[in-house]
Amino acid sequence: MIFGPTPLDEARGAVLAHTVRLPGKVLKKGTVLDQAAIAALQAAGHGNVIAARLEPGEVPEDEAADRLANALMGPLLARSRASTGRVNVLADAAGLLVVDATTVNRLNALDESLTVATLASHIPVSAKEMLATIKVIPFATPGSVLEVAELIARSGPPALSLHPFRPLKVGLVLTELPGVKESVMEGAIEATRDRVEALCGTLLPPERTRHETQAISDALNRLRRAGAELLLVAGASAVVDRRDVGPAGIVRSGGAIDHFGMPVDPGNLICLGHIDDIPALVLPGCAKSPKLNGIDWVLQRLFAGLPVTARDVMGMGVGGLLKEMEARPLPRDQAPQAATVTPRRGRKVAALVLAAGRSRRMAPLNKLLVQDDQGTPMVARVVDNALASRARPVVVVTGYEHERVEAALAGRAVILAHAEDYAEGLSASLKAGLAALPKDIDGVVICLGDMPLVAGPMIDRLLAAFDPEEGRAIVMPTFRGKQGNPMLWAMEFLPEMMTISGDVGARHLAGKHADRVAEVEMADDAVLRDFDTTDALKKAPGFEKVR
Repeated sequence: MIFGPTPLDEARGAVLAHTVRLPGKVLKKGTVLDQAAIAALQAAGHGNVIAARLEPGEVPEDEAADRLANALMGPLLARSRASTGRVNVLADAAGLLVVDATTVNRLNALDESLTVATLASHIPVSAKEMLATIKVIPFATPGSVLEVAELIARSGPPALSLHPFRPLKVGLVLTELPGVKESVMEGAIEATRDRVEALCGTLLPPERTRHETQAISDALNRLRRAGAELLLVAGASAVVDRRDVGPAGIVRSGGAIDHFGMPVDPGNLICLGHIDDIPALVLPGCAKSPKLNGIDWVLQRLFAGLPVTARDVMGMGVGGLLKEMEARPLPRDQAPQAATVTPRRGRKVAALVLAAGRSRRMAPLNKLLVQDDQGTPMVARVVDNALASRARPVVVVTGYEHERVEAALAGRAVILAHAEDYAEGLSASLKAGLAALPKDIDGVVICLGDMPLVAGPMIDRLLAAFDPEEGRAIVMPTFRGKQGNPMLWAMEFLPEMMTISGDVGARHLAGKHADRVAEVEMADDAVLRDFDTTDALKKAPGFEKVR
């Protein structure tokens, strides 16, 4: 291709490189100059233009884009007409798009004049959605290059293939344990139904049963007799091993486990199996959430009629980090609901330090104001530890001798909340602190003012384990199996906490919601050690000089 300033007497048939505005007329970029256009340019005083002149063997941009698009066509694919060297490839139906990266990369590596851009592979798309665009970059491409491109597009694996979703009947086994709230069970059914229906499927009446192998097996068999073409098991307790009760139920029904776990988070704890030719999955805890997670990727392939092997799952790690992300807009806005990503921030956890007590067992001293060997009051050490963690904001509840406690915390970046009725017991202080928390937090770690040995990194370990979608909505530290403090709570428990009365905290709620508790073993016993007597405090590192 010859490109550059072109005398008008040589410009007939050339392609105008830039838009030219003439009196009463506009010649747009890409215009093929005919005699009328040249006459208009001459009348306006132009002697030459910037243009491209095709050489023998070169194919004009629209023709080249048109030919490559035709070579890429396949079932359920549609295309736009060629314009300015571009053709868009569209979906003719809803389904799962599969892109062969090798073929696309070979096409793009042929020559800089030809480009093919696609959506990511294995994503759900809706009818009429754009899947790819073919663009010829200059005004023409060498004919020899185009012929090779057409050969690659037609002879190898399809660069683009669309697999329509099948209207599968899906059976769901929902296991139950004592203490599991009915709202949790209903939420799991609702989230599963939404996923299934978004993929054109139907959820059969769910089977609710005991969290036991035989009970799960019996329920699976009933669903098979009801015509289930896909079987799902949602456990009251997350599956932790391929021999756990959910997978064992599949095996007892005559099935087999193909793979446990996946490199997608949330979604790590998924178990893939089959009974005869029916896929059977044990869902991770995050499947109870409507947000995008690993189960969506597996279901989309199964509904599209694609096999999901252990190797397929192992290959999902790149791009598999789905959680703790900022807004991630999809390159589509009409995809099935199950595939959409709800924009969200990372989880925000506050620290709540309870420092309102009357220190009756250490009277006449106020234990919170007893100084360590460096002259730092106990309450200040506890607050400094909270500030050394990732928890924000740090809220401190004061009550007894609140002026002195607040003075001990002067200069620290904390929010102070005064419990007027602190004398009524621990619950009054707890509720005053909860009421002072910001509305946009996801959880709160409740620290006791007389536990100065709990360091910031220990609190951060609790934060790292916190994941309500995976069933870790209450996180408690342990040392050698013994439960300690502080405890981290998801904000879903705040209404129940606000109803507590008397001189008690919220720990008893952990027993009520045992299925939502995660324990984090600590390296030392700091999480077990509170100091409410002078003798006990003398045994605390840094407080040996207490009198």
